[in-house]
Amino acid sequence: MNRSNQGEIGRSKAGADFLQLDPAEAPAGGLSDWLTERLRAAISDGRLPIGSRLPATRVLAAELQISRGVVTEAYQRLTEDGHVAGQGRAGTVVVAVPIGATPDHSASTAKTSAVAPQPGLDVFDTLRAAPARIDLTPGVPDLAAFPRTAWLRAERAVLNDLESAEFGYGDPSGTPALRRAVANWLARNRGVTAHPDDLIIVAGVSQAIGLVAQVLKSRGITEMAVEDPGSLGSRQHLQNWGLDTPPIPVDDGGLRVDLLRESGARVVMVTPAHHFPTGVVLDGERRRELIQWAAEGGLIMEDDYDAEHRYDRPPVPALRAMLTDQVIYAGSVSKLLAPSLRIGWMLPPPAYKHDLIGMKRLADLGNAALPQLTLAHLMESGELERQLRFLRRRHRTRRDAMVRAVTNYLPSATVHGAAAGLHLTITFDAPVNDVDLAAAALLKGVKTHPLSWHCQLPHAPGLVLGYAARTPTELTEAIATIAEVM
Repeated sequence: MNRSNQGEIGRSKAGADFLQLDPAEAPAGGLSDWLTERLRAAISDGRLPIGSRLPATRVLAAELQISRGVVTEAYQRLTEDGHVAGQGRAGTVVVAVPIGATPDHSASTAKTSAVAPQPGLDVFDTLRAAPARIDLTPGVPDLAAFPRTAWLRAERAVLNDLESAEFGYGDPSGTPALRRAVANWLARNRGVTAHPDDLIIVAGVSQAIGLVAQVLKSRGITEMAVEDPGSLGSRQHLQNWGLDTPPIPVDDGGLRVDLLRESGARVVMVTPAHHFPTGVVLDGERRRELIQWAAEGGLIMEDDYDAEHRYDRPPVPALRAMLTDQVIYAGSVSKLLAPSLRIGWMLPPPAYKHDLIGMKRLADLGNAALPQLTLAHLMESGELERQLRFLRRRHRTRRDAMVRAVTNYLPSATVHGAAAGLHLTITFDAPVNDVDLAAAALLKGVKTHPLSWHCQLPHAPGLVLGYAARTPTELTEAIATIAEVM
């Protein structure tokens, strides 16, 4: 046996996972200088960004097998330089980068590339990751208003009554409790009569779109007409499953049904209660025309987008309430509670129900049961309706603040869709490149969507501005910033 190897096995070597620090690298008698310079270099090159926390002096000293006083001295030097600061129980935190450090251009590069003229499939992930001082991304509710206490109370109530067997695999179409609750919700709030057995619980409207696309493709249908302007995300989902998306123009009355007829499309997706992104409502005459088109053999996919969020107009009934066999209805709680819950529902005509459940089964075996049951409790207890009433008051204040700011700072812009929803769209008569404008605003810390992202046909330039998740002060500052970069 090799005795030297045997000695190595029993010996503990100094060194820390933190920054891969190894005190053996330090010159004799220079431990404090060495540690200070290693930490300063890590702050300078970004391995320790502003806001990151250094290990406790006791912990780092033990890992390096050196005196705690050495670590304390290094931290003290960095504190005197202004690079770190003691923050009580939060420990020692990096607060500044050394002067003369190599500038990090990655943030600016990320911001510039996040707003691309030709958005790819990862465009929303890229934009979401881009840092911004004020995020006006549309389609995001006020996440700070999530009813945490009510949710926890409902979850505890569900867990207290849950049988052990209910933790097993369930019905891919959703828990009976949530399907009953959604059926009641739709009857009370959307005028839609549905039996719980006819509903399918899905991971948001995006999954509903994907499932429908797959079923249509399996039946030989290769295209679904879409509104233009219309949601880029919905279009990407359809195209991902191999469907073409012929654009049908939208005007002040909603979808141009006459042009839908001319297109020859057999299926169309619409947002009739609150069109994304312009906010128009499909008017009575167009509704009658669209229902007649469907009665003659067409199929409608109805995304009931933002239907509950209305401020200055009466409720608009869902198309599904008037036409059962030719409308695939989809909705979710993404705009009512939070997108991260990934809970939505689909109400298909009987002719499509079996195939859609089959596709859902193959996709994920069904949504997680515990969040479904918790949401069902919120719906049936009246908590969700109380939350909606609270959000309407809050959102109205923020909507008003954004409209005032646009009037004051961008008087030449036209505001669309102010009567409902979680966003405004503004358009410009001037020859503005909205992609360049959105990119310039992002460099100034304000995140938006260029309207052209959501258009396949030529359209006036503009921006889509979410307001629900920002305070009135932030909204005013954001619009002022956009005006500055105009």
